[in-house]
Amino acid sequence: MRTDTGRIVHLADYRPTDFVLERVDLTFELDPTDTKVEARLIFHRREGVDASAPLVLDGDDLSMTSLLFDQVEMAKDRYTATPESLTIHGLPAESPFEITVTTMINPEANTQLMGLYRSNGIYCTQCEAEGFRRITYFPDRPDVLAVYTVNIIADKAANPLLLSNGNFLGGAGFGPDKHFAAWFDPHPKPSYLFALVAGDLGVVEDTFTTMSEREVTLKIYVEHGKEARAAYAMDALKRSMKWDEEVFGREYDLDIFMIVAVSDFNMGAMENKGLNIFNDKYVLADPETATDQDYANIEAIIAHEYFHNWTGNRITCRDWFQLCLKEGLTVYRDHEFSADQRSRSVKRIAEVRHLRSEQFPEDAGPLAHPVRPTTFREINNFYTTTVYEKGSEVTRMIATILGRDDFKKGMDLYFERHDGDAATVEDFVKCFEEASGRDLTQFSLWYHQAGTPQITVSSTFDAATKTLSLSLEQMVAATPGQTAKEPMHIPLRFSLLTENGAEATASAIAGGEVSGDVLHLTERSQTFTFSGIGARPVVSLNRGFSAPVTLHFDQSKDDLSHIARHDSDLFARWQAITDLALPILTAAANAARSGGEIFADAALTDALLAIAADESLEPAFRAQALALPSEADIARELGSNNDPDAIHAGRQAVLAAIAQSGVEIFRTLYAAHADTGAFTPDAAGAGRRALKNAALSFLTQAENSPALAAEAFAKADNMTDLSQALTVLAHRFPDAAESKAALASFEQRFASNALVLDKWFAIQATIPGAAALDRVQDLMKNPNFIASNPNRVRSLIGTFAFSNPTGFNRADGKAYQFFAEQILDIDPRNPQLAARLLTALRSWRLLEPVRADHARSALQVIESTGTLSTDVSDIVERILKG
Repeated sequence: MRTDTGRIVHLADYRPTDFVLERVDLTFELDPTDTKVEARLIFHRREGVDASAPLVLDGDDLSMTSLLFDQVEMAKDRYTATPESLTIHGLPAESPFEITVTTMINPEANTQLMGLYRSNGIYCTQCEAEGFRRITYFPDRPDVLAVYTVNIIADKAANPLLLSNGNFLGGAGFGPDKHFAAWFDPHPKPSYLFALVAGDLGVVEDTFTTMSEREVTLKIYVEHGKEARAAYAMDALKRSMKWDEEVFGREYDLDIFMIVAVSDFNMGAMENKGLNIFNDKYVLADPETATDQDYANIEAIIAHEYFHNWTGNRITCRDWFQLCLKEGLTVYRDHEFSADQRSRSVKRIAEVRHLRSEQFPEDAGPLAHPVRPTTFREINNFYTTTVYEKGSEVTRMIATILGRDDFKKGMDLYFERHDGDAATVEDFVKCFEEASGRDLTQFSLWYHQAGTPQITVSSTFDAATKTLSLSLEQMVAATPGQTAKEPMHIPLRFSLLTENGAEATASAIAGGEVSGDVLHLTERSQTFTFSGIGARPVVSLNRGFSAPVTLHFDQSKDDLSHIARHDSDLFARWQAITDLALPILTAAANAARSGGEIFADAALTDALLAIAADESLEPAFRAQALALPSEADIARELGSNNDPDAIHAGRQAVLAAIAQSGVEIFRTLYAAHADTGAFTPDAAGAGRRALKNAALSFLTQAENSPALAAEAFAKADNMTDLSQALTVLAHRFPDAAESKAALASFEQRFASNALVLDKWFAIQATIPGAAALDRVQDLMKNPNFIASNPNRVRSLIGTFAFSNPTGFNRADGKAYQFFAEQILDIDPRNPQLAARLLTALRSWRLLEPVRADHARSALQVIESTGTLSTDVSDIVERILKG
């Protein structure tokens, strides 16, 4: 475990390596505890580099047994080897040379799950960001690209499967009990994309014919007996490959594409060239064990990792500061894919919910950083929603500003110009500037300034002159390391709605650039004037969430209700419901805290029930509208001095009032969708189930009885309905006999399926109230909870910390103490997991003073521990420093 916390890496310090790596030949002799790795590396000195400059290779906890120079043992006075680096002197000034390094590693003991590790009998690698240096000494950085040949030698009985990147060269027996396989990847790649898998797995096979009529072999490897549950993943892969050809013109470039699903994995998935490695929760699915959300996640993540073949692999990052260049861009691509496969509006609402719940708090707290950071201490801590989701939004805004055709031209130029390169954000933006002729200098501030822009909006209408004035003022709050912010280029889609819901058209617009339905806010303050408007319109702004900003627009309830009922943009309708709901929910939270009266506003209730009952709207959208802002949304709206118990009580009271008002509508919806037919994982089926389960939740609120949810649990024929009924029972009636029986039944039924039991753990971890802590501690004693498995830890401890505001934020602070103990327990064996869990406390300053003091004390306990990993030390210091 790395504990060196002093080194800060700066973007400004970037310079190319002194030596160019031409070729990599790796030989692995696999053994659970004593694996031998031989790395033959061919270098030449970069032109202009001082002839005395040494070759410095990265390592992490390595043990070297041999070092050869051009196949001759190197004199010990020519090199210095430590577990963290290898420095070699006296190398040729011009001619290429070969370095052969032999290291010994212990995959079985590698609980960090970085580098080469062995779990459940499977050898597996994870090398992004800096895991390859745990395998051998290497220039382990993303701008070092080379072709790889890999030879794998292993026990044949235990490891019939030997896989690596690229195309299969061949294999044969190797002595009495072993065999070998050789792989060659003709495409130069950085070390973080290296992959190796060995073990005994089942396989699902198919083929895909590319647009140039090449046949590509497709293989998905899973544990034996689970092959049938990989069918949807295979279908999603083939749809992804076809979509990328049709939309971006990108064709797959190897003879084979492989996915391996493993149960012990720190991340969701990894895009290693030609050999993607997945957390098995994002591959395995069938109606009995996977929810609609699981299916949607599998579809999106399969697509995301495949799309990396071009945006991440063929074109990679020059350095880790450019991480958004592959991740943000690829998230945008997978969002567009999912929108085309499903409902674009519903997908957009889900994306914005996630952005606001995860990225907006990050942007407003001590962990805020630009989409393209300029410094880091531990790169693993920058795989964040800012890099991924906000990075995607930045790409989306480029598409909005340029328009479809120029955006496509810019992407085509990027692929053509930088194929085989390690590129930068500047390279990416320049392609769009050249393709469109547009200056994106100001827009590029989105990459460089942290924080969420806040836009204050006001409007006036002059009936005499038929003129609408729309005034906008933007500001970005100070963030760590950035106190002064410049005005951003913010594209805002808009519509002016007439009394009957049609869109008014202005005869002229002044005050700034307007392209089609997009206002371009570029100054700190701007007023747009719309002439020729016959009657006062209702302004619908930031339609489709065209920019990741917060709007402060004091619109009347009537205007918001009008948008909610009439806007042709379904996202805008959903946003209007949210804007109606938040003031009611925050008032309810304040009333619950002070003992005042709580009620639901008629305008909100009427608009919400009108949407719920509107059969012309797709069920999935109606379900999204019925899912009112969460407790985290309310806390963010309140801003500070938050009491999670009051927020929960206030929200529940509002939901109960809406349920009572709409009980007949909810009964009708529930009955109409009680039988959704044979399960299909498509968007239409998922939407019908979502609406039915939303109605179930409201009916349970109205009736205050577990009977209907217990009946739904008993009748459920798919995991979506089963888990939702169980959630309603456990969360609304945790002590009821029906709830206890359902929980016991669920555990017994799925005792052998770890991924389904993760849902069981998560449902109980999120039961509201102070008793949640005792429940989580008891569940940790369950034999199915395995503390070394990241999925189990995330499902129980992670879900408790991130998704149970009342339970985690107990007023006595005991949950924070428990959490600190868990972080300190996890950190030595898996620093990445511990650091990511720790971010649950990033917003502790927004709590009321007593809870905030308890949270601070827990963080200080973590900080005072002398043997923290770099990962955890970096996070805890930034959270406390604020």
